[in-house]
Amino acid sequence: MAELKNDLVKLAVDRYKNRTSGSYSKTEVLDALREGFVQLNGGSTKLNYKKLRRNKVEIFEIIEEILEKTVIEGLPDDNFFTNFVDDRNLKLGDQNSFYVPDNSILSVSEISSGTTGLRRQRMDVGSNISITTSIKGIKIYEELDRLLSGRVDFDQFMTALEKAFRQKINDDTYDTFTNVFASLPATFTEGGSYNENTLIDLVDHVEAATGRDAMIAGTRRALAKITISDAAQSDKAKEDKYNLSYYGSFYGTPVMGIKQVHSVGGYSFKLSQTDIYIITGEEKPVKFVTEGDVTILDGNPMDNADLTQDYFFSSKYGTGVVITDLFGKYSISS
Repeated sequence: MAELKNDLVKLAVDRYKNRTSGSYSKTEVLDALREGFVQLNGGSTKLNYKKLRRNKVEIFEIIEEILEKTVIEGLPDDNFFTNFVDDRNLKLGDQNSFYVPDNSILSVSEISSGTTGLRRQRMDVGSNISITTSIKGIKIYEELDRLLSGRVDFDQFMTALEKAFRQKINDDTYDTFTNVFASLPATFTEGGSYNENTLIDLVDHVEAATGRDAMIAGTRRALAKITISDAAQSDKAKEDKYNLSYYGSFYGTPVMGIKQVHSVGGYSFKLSQTDIYIITGEEKPVKFVTEGDVTILDGNPMDNADLTQDYFFSSKYGTGVVITDLFGKYSISS
């Protein structure tokens, strides 16, 4: 049973990340995953209620672990989450804390020979910030006869849950990200019509404050607002503009596109189409913390007048902002 459980979890994670798994092709992974659940169901393709009642502990434990490895622990491998989101998976009771170092600059004074009478400067030890977490849950149901007839299987449930939790996590994380810039000093925020020198200055400010090389990031529409004088455009720059709709480099500073997403429950874009961000890629301001395990509870269809089967799923997580480095934002109106 343990070997089957590990195999199913690995198959599901590979399917979620759209990669091959062992001897399976990408298209064969889903079929293999279904076959594994059929094996757990006593070899039957029908979710017989008695068998389901007998085997649900093993089935639910596997689904819980799959959800943890794919949705909760496996944030998307895209540019946004790679560069802006720092995730941490904690067991209940573990310390939920992020260290923020002291960034104050010590002053060096000019003194006379033989003099040590300087005003002392305290070196702060920094601070620790905790991320508030809360339980997020979803409750779904399915008609009992559809479960019994095999027209609905657990793989469909799992796919729907992955999508629901992923959209919720995306929504919370992107909301947190857009709130990051409220606390930036005025020097690191610009707005108005696009000006090449304004962007150059903002890049220089970020690099001067952090001591590291910067990069420019944003959605495709936002990055398309960046222009480079004709005299400075190379063939590579023109090729990037044609293929990506934005330049891959701005006077030596790398430019990175962030994939746009929709808001939960609609089709409006979540990220700004006018804001571009100047970052170093070293410190990630958005923190994503999960605590404990995914929980799955099944209801009793006899408790419902229409004999529907309920399933309750929950996970405890939270997002927050911890700024340990300065970065910039340029809101380009036109």
